[in-house]
Amino acid sequence: MDAAAPPSSSPPLARWRRALGERPDETLLRVIFRGLIVLSVVAVAWDVYEREQASPALPGANPSAPAEAPAVPYLPSTRPDRAAPEKDRRGRAPDSALRQPMSLELLAGGRLEARGTITPGTAERLTAELDKRGSYVKTVVLNSPGGAVSDALAMGRAIRARGLDTRVEGKGLCASSCPLIFAAGVARTAEPGAAIGVHQVFAAQPPGMPRLDGAEGMAQAQRVSAEAQRHLVEMGVDPRVWINAMETPPQEMFYFTAPELRELKLVTSRS
Repeated sequence: MDAAAPPSSSPPLARWRRALGERPDETLLRVIFRGLIVLSVVAVAWDVYEREQASPALPGANPSAPAEAPAVPYLPSTRPDRAAPEKDRRGRAPDSALRQPMSLELLAGGRLEARGTITPGTAERLTAELDKRGSYVKTVVLNSPGGAVSDALAMGRAIRARGLDTRVEGKGLCASSCPLIFAAGVARTAEPGAAIGVHQVFAAQPPGMPRLDGAEGMAQAQRVSAEAQRHLVEMGVDPRVWINAMETPPQEMFYFTAPELRELKLVTSRS
């Protein structure tokens, strides 16, 4: 009796046909369609990643830096004769609150508290709030680490146009671009313990605009500084305030003493 022959392996084509089922054309189309979906998802995710990495840089700064450095509360003091507020945080607003986009809260006595970071669009919100409140608001109380320069200038103009006062309360902070708003008050008051300081600031490039080279970045920085100084002069403040800003690196802060605030007319004799 002859030995039974071992079963022969199926040809590759036959195995593919069994895998594809009774309708191989439809199965192949489904596989291709699902593959295209996966590739689309990967492509979208990669595009989002590249957009985040390609955010516009600060004028004259490292191209890998963000479009505008986030406002940092309580930066260290650049001068040994003026202690920085980070040495004593008791009673001051926490970093987490000041890093949030600026909030506008109506308080008693005709006061409007503006607390937090100045972001693009803050000036429009402040203008709308002032228009909504009419003549009730008399004083804008500031507690801010700064932020968008263009909005700070616009907020200052809105405050001066309405003849309002500005105030930084004890343990309050008004730094970076915030003093441009503070300077716009008809009467400007800094209570004992208030921290008011300046440093180098830049205007962020609009989204989608090409990066500036070194020369263009320097020119834009000079335009921003000139606009800030012109604003201070128009508000009746000594433009030397901004000289201190231009001389102070963005990682530090030039905090004014109480006599300097009076000398430079950042605060007035009115209370």
